[in-house]
Amino acid sequence: MSMHYQWVAFQTIVVKEIRRFVRIWPQTLLPPAITMTLYFVIFGNLIGSRIGDMGGFDYMQFIVPGLVMMSVIQNSYGNVVSSFYSTKFQRSIEEMLVSPMSSTTILLGYVAGGVARGICVGLIVTLLSLFFTELQVQHVLVTILVVVLTAVLFSIGGFINAMFANKFDDVAIIPTFVLTPLTYLGGVFYSIDLLPEFWRTVSLFNPVVYMVNTFRYGLLGVSDVDVLGSLAAIILFTGGLFAVALWMLNRGVGIRQ
Repeated sequence: MSMHYQWVAFQTIVVKEIRRFVRIWPQTLLPPAITMTLYFVIFGNLIGSRIGDMGGFDYMQFIVPGLVMMSVIQNSYGNVVSSFYSTKFQRSIEEMLVSPMSSTTILLGYVAGGVARGICVGLIVTLLSLFFTELQVQHVLVTILVVVLTAVLFSIGGFINAMFANKFDDVAIIPTFVLTPLTYLGGVFYSIDLLPEFWRTVSLFNPVVYMVNTFRYGLLGVSDVDVLGSLAAIILFTGGLFAVALWMLNRGVGIRQ
């Protein structure tokens, strides 16, 4: 199948994915907007006024990058895991596999759909944050790069989760028991420099710490970790997960029973 046809197939999947989450926007775009607004009001305004400054910024400004990144992570992951599992459940994945569409095209199409929703929700949360605080982007390229890489990484993670899932309950296990603790302990609401030495060292094994801090560096110019090292680690991890997901799709893991 020529590159032109692969491109058409890729576009078809991406358009289908975007239309899917836009069509059901009260389920996909509205809940994260409401949830993050509550975070801004409760943590930023009510609790933040008692905490004062953190990292040289008022508390509301400090938590905004983390909350934006949290919404990107949850929505890029959630979009792919639910969509690809539905495709498996309805057996329509079999039509894709017998078509001339390559495994790479299928994977890239679903990942691009997840990235689109993650970035869309991230933009909505960023716009909402402007009602509560001022934001000035300090490093535009770093900001864009880390958001896109994070959305890609967690979209691939959602794809792998969907391939292993045998029932709808399996789709919720990783977001509930892995993603949520990682994001809450990823430096969203605090600087890891405030932690005792032992817990700060433990935090450095949490990949979300690097994503949140790199994004915070892009927006505010401050970070608890090395930014270039963090970007390199995210790129390597994304490439590794992509290779794993592609290998699984080629082998038909969770699909060819």
